Amino acid sequence: MKNQRKVFQSLTLILQFGLNMIVPIVMCTLLGAWLGKKYGMPIITVPLFIMGALAGFNNIFKMAKKIYGQGDEGKRDHVEKTK
Repeated sequence: MKNQRKVFQSLTLILQFGLNMIVPIVMCTLLGAWLGKKYGMPIITVPLFIMGALAGFNNIFKMAKKIYGQGDEGKRDHVEKTK
């Protein structure tokens, strides 16, 4: 039962990473395509795609830092309390 819970937690984490990367890319690309059609500048899609990819990477970086930083903070608090 405990192993099954770990598997579901891992799958949830992978899904979160995927969504945090895909959503900004798709949103910025669609916005770029719409603006490109509206103003006759289809090249605007490329910078907005790159901006979406950077935003997605930033989201993933913050999430990973939060997840893996929690263990370090707990250790620091424990060390400070024992001093």
